[in-house]
Amino acid sequence: MDPSPAPTAGPSTAKKGPLANLAARCAAGEIHADPVQEKVVARLQAVHDQLAAMAAHPVRPGLLARLGLGRAAKPPAGPHGLYIWGPVGRGKSMLMDLFFADAPVEKKRRVHFHEFMLEVHERLHQRREKLAAEGAPPEADTIPPIAREISQSTRLLCFDEFQVTNIADAMILGRLFETLFDEGITVIATSNRRPDDLYKDGLQRDRFLPFIDLVKQRLEVLELGGGHDYRMDRLRNFDVYLTPLGAWANAKLDEAFRALAAGADGEPRVLRTQGRDVEIPRAAPGVAMAHYLDWCAKPMGAADFICIAANFHTVIMADIPKMGPDSQDKASRFVTMIDEFYEKKVKFICSAATAPVGLYVDGDGAFEFQRTVSRLMEMQSPEYLALEHIA
Repeated sequence: MDPSPAPTAGPSTAKKGPLANLAARCAAGEIHADPVQEKVVARLQAVHDQLAAMAAHPVRPGLLARLGLGRAAKPPAGPHGLYIWGPVGRGKSMLMDLFFADAPVEKKRRVHFHEFMLEVHERLHQRREKLAAEGAPPEADTIPPIAREISQSTRLLCFDEFQVTNIADAMILGRLFETLFDEGITVIATSNRRPDDLYKDGLQRDRFLPFIDLVKQRLEVLELGGGHDYRMDRLRNFDVYLTPLGAWANAKLDEAFRALAAGADGEPRVLRTQGRDVEIPRAAPGVAMAHYLDWCAKPMGAADFICIAANFHTVIMADIPKMGPDSQDKASRFVTMIDEFYEKKVKFICSAATAPVGLYVDGDGAFEFQRTVSRLMEMQSPEYLALEHIA
């Protein structure tokens, strides 16, 4: 698990919140001091304390609203949130865990940003279909009503891996978040990118720039940098290419996933690219795990693997078999997958029936497969493992 700062005097004596949770983990010997993270933990504690004060002194609705004679007042605005950015392996998700664990908000949600945007697009689609079925005229702007619906069920939104990779998201984010902020929602976000680098080089990016300004106005931007990559520490503890196949290899892959996911079990996730769903059988922030057949035996192409590579810095794959003439289609997808992971500097941990050189020696494309062999060998090297993931 990622080291974090030792508790200090003052607010750290609070009974709840990220500082108290941090102190408990330090006392248990699970994590150690890291002064680079101290500023972020302190700011998370400040947001926690503001939320706790609001919970202790709730604002009562007016008399007319209590009697059902007036429009219900908008919930009181929560504190401004945080945008925490920095390279992978610095502990952003772990700090979010410490904050979210006992954040004093009844209506709170922690969600991967990509998953949240898929839900927003689905809500927009359903709303437009409903209006059309009722014969109502199209709304001039469907996004604010959707944002207000979200604000009714969620007062604290915590986003893992905030990033913008497609124009469909980029074009609605400004209006969506302007309404969410106006409704008083508190947002905590982690990202590998500084706000100014979101949707970098994207289509029609000039229309996205007001959203960046909004983020910097409404969220406190904190860099979680430092030269220590704790993800690399964990990767050094594992063989990233395991052979032969068997229960031992499966156990080591599970151990690697849990270590890289800070102990999380992971859960299925669905990504979307070019109108297609990309299923991730097991995912945690930054880490994906799948069986060879989950991706290589299905009609997946380069766009699907590019989407996976953009969303995860590490991919774990189980049970790669020896491939031959009867599995040329699977071998071809495997080649495409490794090419895209290599280009994005994704870290690849796997179990395989044999060493890379023996994976595919007979069948169409076997000669070309030697490039994949070379890449698989390079991807095991300390030099490759130290490269920064390209999201």
